[in-house]
Amino acid sequence: MTKRVVVWGTGVVGSMVIAEIVKSPAFELVGVGVSNPEKVGKDVGDVVGIEPTGVLCTDDVDALVALEPDALVHYGPTAQYADDNIRVMTAFLRAGIDVASTAMTPWVWPAMKQNPPEWIDPITEACEAGNASCFTTGIDPGFANDLFPLTLMGLCGEVKSVRASELLDYTDYEGDYEDEMGIGRSPDFTPLLEIPDILVMAWGATVPMIAHAAGIELDDITTTWEKWVTPEDRKSAKGIVKAGDVAAIRFTINGIYQGREVITLEHVNRIGLDAAPEWPTGSGDDVYRVDIDGSPSISQETAFRFTDGSGRAPAVAGCLATGMRALNAVPALNDLPAGWVTALDLPLVPGVGTIR
Repeated sequence: MTKRVVVWGTGVVGSMVIAEIVKSPAFELVGVGVSNPEKVGKDVGDVVGIEPTGVLCTDDVDALVALEPDALVHYGPTAQYADDNIRVMTAFLRAGIDVASTAMTPWVWPAMKQNPPEWIDPITEACEAGNASCFTTGIDPGFANDLFPLTLMGLCGEVKSVRASELLDYTDYEGDYEDEMGIGRSPDFTPLLEIPDILVMAWGATVPMIAHAAGIELDDITTTWEKWVTPEDRKSAKGIVKAGDVAAIRFTINGIYQGREVITLEHVNRIGLDAAPEWPTGSGDDVYRVDIDGSPSISQETAFRFTDGSGRAPAVAGCLATGMRALNAVPALNDLPAGWVTALDLPLVPGVGTIR
């Protein structure tokens, strides 16, 4: 049965997903919500660069709820705009409409203690009021470090440690990283994510999720942060990273159990593949990697690419995969009980309608 969906957000992720929805036999796009007043009233096809669809962008949440879709697929802004995200999502949930989202990454594991009550309670109450479900995903945090490692751990008799790594070249990436990661800033600058509590809240949700799934309770969650300063100017999609500034960062979030690191999330983000050459790389460029030390030990690398000749960067392909994980989960989400939904609650999501 075709699922009727409303999409909120026409940024990088939302735009690419909308282009896929209009071609899919499994989904019907019935409405599009936007925050930018300049997009209101425009055909979403014109906004995202495809043929006109007949669906006009709107910022009227009540009008979108009145369409009675099977789900809201929410690609809104980050948790920096939590209040607005919660306002939109609770309106749909209270009306009995399930929500799949990529916006609030701490919600990948709502039980994480770093999630403030004012972020959790309104969603819990809205789900109960409308008998609806709310699922949040991403790539990292998200399926690259929940679905992938947890699936592989299910092939082991013993897991001594599991590491999920993002190893990306940000040269062509146009997302935010200066204030957040300090890339392009002086090495004396302290980015938001270098602060341990913020890093764990923003990126660490899958660490306690993996521990919970494995049946253990962590003693502690720790972090590390390293910077690499470039000796020469480097070009990027966002301008020049000047010599003497940070051109690569490496951080880890570590789940400690019985005095040892058993779960590790690692990021290595570079401007240029030759940056920080001593730090980990994949066997290919721009990969997500899982390494399990266990019985048996397992290594897996996943690369996201466009092979359509568009020349779009691997990071952009990863953004599309992120969006499609949320969309393709809608049929399963509709069948689940009301309340918070995590990767541990979903069945296999095979991508209905993708082969055509």
